[in-house]
Amino acid sequence: MAVLAYNEILPKKIINYNDAPFEVLSAHIFRMQKRKPVNQTRLRNMVSGSVLEISFHSNETVTEADTEHMNAVYLYSNGKESWFAEEGNPKNRFSFPAENVHDQVQWLAQNTVVEVLTYDEKPMTIKIPVKVELEVKEAPPAVKGNTVSGGTKLATVSTGAKVNVPLFINPGDIIRINTDTGDYAERVEKA
Repeated sequence: MAVLAYNEILPKKIINYNDAPFEVLSAHIFRMQKRKPVNQTRLRNMVSGSVLEISFHSNETVTEADTEHMNAVYLYSNGKESWFAEEGNPKNRFSFPAENVHDQVQWLAQNTVVEVLTYDEKPMTIKIPVKVELEVKEAPPAVKGNTVSGGTKLATVSTGAKVNVPLFINPGDIIRINTDTGDYAERVEKA
């Protein structure tokens, strides 16, 4: 466990705060007039999902959380939970509440391998690839001359997620999607 000074508490780090693991969402170091510098952070509790705004002063330190990574296979979602199994050990199954992982799971097809962050050997959250390739299941036909709306239309991909795509995308096309933003990146040529 590394000890982090106030200015080392940066986004994407996972720290121990009040005996719980927190992910640093944002950090901004500033100084008000003649006072000492302060790191204004937003932290997300990895267990409950709650978000806190905490200021760390220059004399404060925190410890980095002792986390591990494990590969897991996405199995399915059933409204309230999303189920995964450890890769190579299908008996080790676990779930996350759907509201905690919905933003990531909407981009996952069944049997997709994801990275799971564990803390004290308990699964905390998942990390999915930045770009995924999915098949377009539904897309309205393009209407010639319909570029007033910026030349995009709403399409449904194989996982059920909806994405704004260019007018030339048709059902059956494979598209690459940026999972961080949920935006269309490009069409993938079929092999």
